[in-house]
Amino acid sequence: MATKAEKLALYKKVNKELNLGLSDELIEKVTTALGPVIYKTDTELVSCSDKSELDTVKKSFLAGKIQVPYNDTKYDDAIKKVCKKMGSSNKNKYRALFYALLTVEFGKESIYS
Repeated sequence: MATKAEKLALYKKVNKELNLGLSDELIEKVTTALGPVIYKTDTELVSCSDKSELDTVKKSFLAGKIQVPYNDTKYDDAIKKVCKKMGSSNKNKYRALFYALLTVEFGKESIYS
């Protein structure tokens, strides 16, 4: 099993490769907050084509963790934007990066301060 340091190195590398523009600090904080989720393949990745997965992102992360007031249209638009930014052909949409991008999209970086 990969260590947290190895996961962070991977996420930072992918951030640069995809030109996502995330800070290393935010990646580290989001990754830490995710805990053991990053160590399991089925939970480490986000599938932009899986409605139930995206519903979980909306409820658990957007409404729950970063407390964005519920608005299905805003949620859907932001998720589509992040999916596009990470690349439609990219099969490895890492949850830590996905959540970090949503955090920036909604201006909620202070949640991780």
